[in-house]
Amino acid sequence: MRAASLKHAGWRVKTRGGRTLRRLAFFPFAFAASFAFLIPPAAGAFDIGEAVAGGKTALGFRYRLETVSQDGIDEDALASTARARLTWNSAESEALTFGVETDYSLILGIEDFNSTTNGKTAYPVVADPDGFDLNQAFLKYKQDSVTLTVGRQRINHGTQRFMGGVAYRNNEQTYDGVRIQTSAGALNLDYAYVHNINRIFGPDDGAQPGDWYGNSHALRATVEAAPGHTVAGYAYLWDLENDNGPANANATYGIEYVGAFNPVTITAAVSNQSDYGDNPVSYDAMHYLIQGDIKLEAVSITAAYEVVGSDDGAAQFRFPAATLHKFQGWTDKFLIAPATGVRNTWVSVSGNVAGATVTGVFHDFRADSGGADYGQELGLSITYPVRDNLSLLFKVANYSADEFATDTTKAWLMFDWRW
Repeated sequence: MRAASLKHAGWRVKTRGGRTLRRLAFFPFAFAASFAFLIPPAAGAFDIGEAVAGGKTALGFRYRLETVSQDGIDEDALASTARARLTWNSAESEALTFGVETDYSLILGIEDFNSTTNGKTAYPVVADPDGFDLNQAFLKYKQDSVTLTVGRQRINHGTQRFMGGVAYRNNEQTYDGVRIQTSAGALNLDYAYVHNINRIFGPDDGAQPGDWYGNSHALRATVEAAPGHTVAGYAYLWDLENDNGPANANATYGIEYVGAFNPVTITAAVSNQSDYGDNPVSYDAMHYLIQGDIKLEAVSITAAYEVVGSDDGAAQFRFPAATLHKFQGWTDKFLIAPATGVRNTWVSVSGNVAGATVTGVFHDFRADSGGADYGQELGLSITYPVRDNLSLLFKVANYSADEFATDTTKAWLMFDWRW
């Protein structure tokens, strides 16, 4: 390590070649002292030596070959990338746990793609920059029904439509902050204060910032209204400061219902979003979802209608911290909806074929404002578990454009080992 510099009450470490470790903000180590005051004396007397000696290490290695063919870009992308992961968690001693996780994203031979940091803009984007990153570094305290986590951590809310880890990309999205989870009877509360979002585009800034700094709040409250029926209320206040953060700063409030009516599960959600923090655009937009899942003996079928609303074509509903690749098509044409919004009607069918999970998906995309017919997408995914610690994935998706973007085909071949 060559140099270090303070920034935004935290630190950034440069490694060889100018790459950087993402800013830890002041979490978790500067918070460790104040964290101790929150711990009752009995828990505070835990044996750190036993916690370290009983710690467990896990290793992971994932290789992916990804191709992108996109009309309007002469060159096709071919990306041969991998991610090596080292995870260490202490043994639980009394109510305390601490852990560290590191990721190294690397390019194995073929770099015919735009990683958003390598400057190869003649190729389509494959958002897997190379570099070393501290993925997690946290202290966790549990007492009765309360769990308090301080530091860099993984946070996945619900289906990750509003807050998630984007784990499909090599550089997982994690959060610097404080998270409190508690329950009382049928009620579960999950609140997080987020000082920094460590984005998939890191560890260095490129066409997209690797970090979004700010003072943000995420709250999700879930109650089991009856057996098989849950209602969740949520509030996400993204106050983002640097680079393109202000354009994505918003306040979202919503409610979600999930009900089991065997063999059908119904999901319904509605949310309202408006500008927040330093967002220069004043807007108000809605999000709606109605989804039905049918589980038969060997086949699962999902049909859904989702509206990512528009404020009369002036601005659109946004999901700055979501796991976006899960939603609105695998070709990622609608990671950020156009200002006219998106109405997405889709259906998927999934089943087991010769030990593999095979899933087919169809999407029809239309504008929420203005009536444009954007296009359609077809996708196919095959996942095969070779053994407990090794899985294979083949996935392909084709977007056929009508009135938005251009025809695009993406394909993936992935191997995932875990020890």
